[in-house]
Amino acid sequence: MKEMLNIFAPVGSIRSCEMMVEEFLLNTGSTIDEGRLAKGGSKLTDDYTEECAVCEINSKDFADLGSPEKVKVFSRDGKYSVVVYAVPVDSVISGHIFMPRAIWANVVVEPETFSTGSPLYKGSPVKIEPTREDVLGAEDLVYKMYIGS
Repeated sequence: MKEMLNIFAPVGSIRSCEMMVEEFLLNTGSTIDEGRLAKGGSKLTDDYTEECAVCEINSKDFADLGSPEKVKVFSRDGKYSVVVYAVPVDSVISGHIFMPRAIWANVVVEPETFSTGSPLYKGSPVKIEPTREDVLGAEDLVYKMYIGS
């Protein structure tokens, strides 16, 4: 039997390869502009990437990470990762991050559905670290993840 996830588990940080790696709980959801762009057929535009390839981080957590321009978000098991723009906000509580529900978040969202037919879009454990890697657009990300780079 699979172990149930505790979405209220404490989060923390570990040092890895002399980079700061922080553990967070990922929450995803639709935003007005994400919906407008997605429903308007603009998923392959720079506007869509700028709106959806983001990770909103509590301002204090953002400062603790060194105020990076971009972060690499890793799935719980570390098998998958995606680079997104880091955005400091006060509306996200410490220890959590928010990403618009789009392909960038889908790369790292827990796939387990617990027989609901929908993955865990709220409270997925992830790790993030500052990075200088490029943020890929939707088309390039699909190619990298599913076709191979």
